Amino acid sequence: MPRKVVVAGATGLVGYAVMKHFGSQSDCEVVALSRRRPDETFGARWRPLDLTDPAAAAALAPEFSGVTHLVYAALYERPGLVAGWREAEQIETNDRMLRNLLGPLEQASPQLRHVALLQGTKAYGVHVRPMLVPARENRSEMHEQPNFYWNQERYLRALQRGKAWSWSILRPVLIVGDSVGSAMNVIPALGVYAALMRRAGKRRLDYPGGVGRVAQAVDADLLARAIAWSGEAATARNEIFNVTNGDVFVWPNVWPAIAAALGFEAGDAVPLSLDREIRPREVEWAEIQAQYGLKSANLRDFVGLSFEYADYTMGHGRTVPGPPALVSTIKLMQAGFHEVMDTETMFARAFAAMQAKKLLPPR
Repeated sequence: MPRKVVVAGATGLVGYAVMKHFGSQSDCEVVALSRRRPDETFGARWRPLDLTDPAAAAALAPEFSGVTHLVYAALYERPGLVAGWREAEQIETNDRMLRNLLGPLEQASPQLRHVALLQGTKAYGVHVRPMLVPARENRSEMHEQPNFYWNQERYLRALQRGKAWSWSILRPVLIVGDSVGSAMNVIPALGVYAALMRRAGKRRLDYPGGVGRVAQAVDADLLARAIAWSGEAATARNEIFNVTNGDVFVWPNVWPAIAAALGFEAGDAVPLSLDREIRPREVEWAEIQAQYGLKSANLRDFVGLSFEYADYTMGHGRTVPGPPALVSTIKLMQAGFHEVMDTETMFARAFAAMQAKKLLPPR
């Protein structure tokens, strides 16, 4: 059956992968929404939109005619990324952005069949307390903790009640892929770190994070396929699913594979805050760009807030093992989605994609 898919947040880590996935489908028309133009659109029709502007969203109503699927992957993050996750302004803005889009879209398209919404492990309080292991959907959410997830979810449930369309909520863990300027993508952050270390004459890439904890990740393209599956599967209607690669890892243990993907041998554990020590080095990065003819922007626009996120997820400053952050994907598999990918392959393919696009230096 033909589909018309709106992807909100098309330049983000998830939205970009979703736009790429649906753009490859012959029966699918894709409308991509974002403030800045994606570096590639994969056949999608891009429309600029600031989702904080309700009038701008309403003005796009003609574009929404005939829409069957909405993938809402837009996200507003504040500088000082981790601290902002509990701030009222961040929560209110993300709540308002979804309302500004979904309201006029639903009115413009009686054909709407499905809305996919993204959450994550903050639903289980990973940012404020040790998670219950494994975290399971609808068992260990922290609804008492302020979080824009709950505002968006309550709105979605109330709006859908009694309607023909359905929703699915996906809760990925650490997401890895090739995107530019995302708030939470370790790939450009680590790629820039490696490029600066090579410029300094290093042959071994030291591990800059803290003591590892057992964690999980998911490839952005695999997540995009899970989102597409949720829009068609009867078992996904009005359900919430954790999504991972089906693998577990510890940062120091996977570091040799990351170093190899960037053309290094793995070095020692040498704690380094990427946000404090690498983010300010715009001049050196500009010289690397010129040397290799890179298409990537300055560090602020290319890496975004991901230096801070890399420090957070790699446990910079952590001197004892952190509590494991593991979610169950039993519900997802029982519902019918079974794709898996090993962590080393995930990192290697993400770095290779950014190198092929001349966003990072070659190995």
